[in-house]
Amino acid sequence: MIYLLLLPAFIMLVLSFWNLEKSKFVLPATSLLILYPSIKLFFLPKPYKIWGEYLVADDLSAYIMLVSSIVAISVTLAVSTLGLHVKISNNAYVKFYRFFALFWIGLTLSIVANNMGIYWIGLETATLSTVYMIKTNSTVMARKEAWNYMIVGAIAISLILFGIILIYASAKPILGERAIDFSALLLNAKQIKSPFLFEIGFAITTLGMFIKMGFFPMNLWLANIERASFYPVAALFSGILESAVMIGFFKFSRIASVVNSAHVFIFVFIYTILTIFIVSFLIYRAKDFMRLFSLSGVEHMALIALFWASGGVFAALLHFGAHAFLKPALFLSTGILESRGKYRIAGALRGYSGIKGKAFYFLTGIFLLAIVSAPPSPMFFSELYGFASMVELAKTNKHLLLMISAIILLLILLSIIFYKFIEIYQSMKYEGIEKKKVVYGNEVLALIIFAVSLIALLTPWSFEFLRGIS
Repeated sequence: MIYLLLLPAFIMLVLSFWNLEKSKFVLPATSLLILYPSIKLFFLPKPYKIWGEYLVADDLSAYIMLVSSIVAISVTLAVSTLGLHVKISNNAYVKFYRFFALFWIGLTLSIVANNMGIYWIGLETATLSTVYMIKTNSTVMARKEAWNYMIVGAIAISLILFGIILIYASAKPILGERAIDFSALLLNAKQIKSPFLFEIGFAITTLGMFIKMGFFPMNLWLANIERASFYPVAALFSGILESAVMIGFFKFSRIASVVNSAHVFIFVFIYTILTIFIVSFLIYRAKDFMRLFSLSGVEHMALIALFWASGGVFAALLHFGAHAFLKPALFLSTGILESRGKYRIAGALRGYSGIKGKAFYFLTGIFLLAIVSAPPSPMFFSELYGFASMVELAKTNKHLLLMISAIILLLILLSIIFYKFIEIYQSMKYEGIEKKKVVYGNEVLALIIFAVSLIALLTPWSFEFLRGIS
């Protein structure tokens, strides 16, 4: 299975050094091979040992792997028409796939890792490869933001490594060398003789992961690099790279909740509320699509972390899947909406004709409404279940009034975001000068894949599967 998971990326890596003109057409087709091993892994009995005790797939990692594969294929479909919207050289185009291959190898390792060290190596590989994907846009701003990303990414990944070392040190007296395995830590978390050291390690690790997702206090760096990147790179950041970070949070917080669930909730609760508070006002002031969608992604990642820490595993995973499909779809739509780099919001949804144009107009409008949790979006249901889990948690801890107050504050902040998105949607649809815009088949196909995936999330079978992970 390890060969099946990594083979498409290795083939893509080799082909990227081949004849530039020919590989330009072969590389997108190669990316389709990513889906087969993810589907196969999804249906295998769990836990499934991919490579001894080092790489082990459970239902959680198989779900995230499948979601990431769907996003990856849709993004590479849209990349094939990137040169029709922006100026990009053949060399830069092929380099995108070269570093995407390395990115996919790192991502796969981090998702299925049962070893904290392998998780960190995979995450670092994915991080470094995205630095070069940012630089495929040969502008001064892109090069500057690539360096900024390198610096912030280095800070975040260093914090994660230091936290892992402390977690390992806290569990080594009882587990020995197996103290680096997620599964061993989860089974023996109650026996850890230095819970304080473990909790410090968890807090530092989580801080590093939250920084990588643009949480408080570093809310703007992610929006800046996604603005400077080509829109498919921004789609990879929002739909896949954040998945690798979030599964790390899921795995570490599962163990930390066994050690002391109250401390985990308080830490995540305060951090996410602060993040959403700041981000809601940044979204209100957003002036272009890329920053709007990027900051919205930070808000949704904060909600996922909050729901998970509240015990709402089903709500968190449903929200996670919906975000992973919706946000890349909107980033890919940006390439068409911005009309060759001119990001005017007014009238952006006007001027589309023909079947492909009408399909794009309809799907993009639906995605914009779905991302702010308008029913029947999966995010509408995930937020209902998520807030319900927060209330249930408060009942057991006898802090119901405090939790309801926090939920009301969250709803006020989410209302600000909802208002901004609706205002932008109305401006896109009814204001501005109508200009003819061209939509290509691959782009519409990518959006259709996302739409079908979102519908699949709402099926009873999907709900049952996600509850099973709980």
